[in-house]
Amino acid sequence: MKITFPDKNVREYPDGTSSLDIAKSISEGLARNVLAAKVNGAVQDATRPVHGDATLELLTWDSSDGKSTMWHSSAHLMAEALESFYPGIKFWVGPPVENGFYYDVDLGDHKISSEDFPKIEKKMIELARQNNHFVRSEMSKQDAINYFHDKGDQYKLDLLERLEDGSITLYQQGKFTDLCRGPHIPHTGYIKAVKLMNLAGAYWKGDEKNKQLTRIYGITFPKQKELDEYLAMLEEARKRDHRKIGKEMEIFMFDDEVGPGLPLWLPNGGAIIEELERLAKKTENEAGYLRVRTPHIAKESMYLTTGHLPYYADSMFPPMEMDGEKYYLKPMNCPHHHKIFGEMNPSYRDLPIRLAEYGTCYRYEQSGELFGLMRVRCLQMNDAHIYCTKEQFADEFRGVNEMYLKYFKIFGIDKYVMRFSTHAPEKLGKKYLDNPKLWKETEDMVRNVLIDSKIPYVEVADEAAFYGPKIDVQVWSAIGREFTLATNQVDFGVPARFGITYRTRENTQETPICIHRAPLGTHERFIGFLIEHFAGNFPLWLNPRQVAILPISDKYQNYAQEVLRVLKNYDIRALVDDRNEKIGKKIRDNEMKKIPFMLIVGEKEMEEKQVSVRKHGGQDEGKMSIEDFCRQIQNEIKMQLS
Repeated sequence: MKITFPDKNVREYPDGTSSLDIAKSISEGLARNVLAAKVNGAVQDATRPVHGDATLELLTWDSSDGKSTMWHSSAHLMAEALESFYPGIKFWVGPPVENGFYYDVDLGDHKISSEDFPKIEKKMIELARQNNHFVRSEMSKQDAINYFHDKGDQYKLDLLERLEDGSITLYQQGKFTDLCRGPHIPHTGYIKAVKLMNLAGAYWKGDEKNKQLTRIYGITFPKQKELDEYLAMLEEARKRDHRKIGKEMEIFMFDDEVGPGLPLWLPNGGAIIEELERLAKKTENEAGYLRVRTPHIAKESMYLTTGHLPYYADSMFPPMEMDGEKYYLKPMNCPHHHKIFGEMNPSYRDLPIRLAEYGTCYRYEQSGELFGLMRVRCLQMNDAHIYCTKEQFADEFRGVNEMYLKYFKIFGIDKYVMRFSTHAPEKLGKKYLDNPKLWKETEDMVRNVLIDSKIPYVEVADEAAFYGPKIDVQVWSAIGREFTLATNQVDFGVPARFGITYRTRENTQETPICIHRAPLGTHERFIGFLIEHFAGNFPLWLNPRQVAILPISDKYQNYAQEVLRVLKNYDIRALVDDRNEKIGKKIRDNEMKKIPFMLIVGEKEMEEKQVSVRKHGGQDEGKMSIEDFCRQIQNEIKMQLS
């Protein structure tokens, strides 16, 4: 059989050779690090034989699929450890998650607390060192039912009801056997470091009418050093938690009477939003975008036309009934923009047309998924839609990516990757629009732009939007936390549903390609990221409070107000700390507020019409005139935005 590797190198092997043996043929060192394999785009056990010509990617800890496989196996290892301490317990599901894994457990009469974690962790390491192989076995559905019936396991029997005969697989490692489709790592010895994180309640099948199970979260690593670094990062992340800093800096709030997931922006948050909008509008104006505005609601018929209702209904707020019609809060801006494009009745000479809007959208996130600004129900989106011809696509898509790179430089984002999501051919007509020709064509177009631009990217199957391939922009904060920042999507399906066209050179009607893009994502998620990225120490241009003026005593309040008026004339955001406190306390308090500059004014400053400048962090910059200070501020902001 011919095996094609990601670098397009092709090697021949006997049919039925496992991915792990293929890795050994390349390097014993490589084989020791292989956790799983991606064969023809599907992740599977590295120990499973490969049959027929295939593409092969060997997955290590450095890949997200490799991590996911190890964390899935770690859930099974934890289950084995739990059974040794709590005989008779039952397990529901134990999947990998973004950072680690969990298992939902019915403890029966047993009890567990975080105080039990050290002994469970110790047991997991003990079991891991046994290097027990994860053994996959296939069986008929009836045999599986008999097996779990004999064990009295109603949870696995329930899972089996929804599985088709011929697709039933079990995995065993050591003394633990579980119903599971895999994949798993070759053996437990890859797991070198373990940390159980926390406990939570979880209703069986997510239904509050069912029994509440115990969800146990954990994470594992192939080296103790990596676990130590991860825990240190978590500690730093706790200090940088955007919910904590956002409250301390008076950026945003939530209120029970307003509703969960609906943030209220305080004046400081409003200032940050204004600056982000100013930057985006300037950038987009220079790139030839046209600004539009659309309503917050639309009739049901529009979302039936787009196809969003069948695919997206669970994420939309319930409809409102008026005048015999159903209206929905808009979950996205694109249908409204399609309507605007259609009204413009453009010709090929007008294309590309780029419509931009800071539109407010509403999505019904489940209450358990709401998380500060990161998961909300009201979104202010840096949205735009580009309508172009196939010939223009590469330049337009490249232009959007270059806009991302510009923003990365401004915000000090050094590590990023484009996550290129493609469709799954077997799900056409179900999860994806049924047009294989256009799927191949548009995916090739996106891939070629990414390759030509030399932008780092990873390709992920079966995660595209229903109407076309997409890119999710993954960025890492200053402390190494990964965030999904924004999206860039290709839409070859929905414009045709609206019947929107442009006049070609031959005077025929052609449907444009639509690019959905949001380089700054939503204000909510992006500001949450920035708070944690900068730990609240925003760059000068973005800081909601750029300058604090500190009069030494009440005698200098009038002069402080005079300084404030000059700063405002230069569009500098400033405040006067007019509290009846000693200057030392004022300095300490304003340091805590992370204000970039403090201007101390007393008798000499008033007489000389100057200010004493102190930079955040304790750096004394001496005295200067108010105008010189303002020009210094403006120059610093200009440099930060260049």
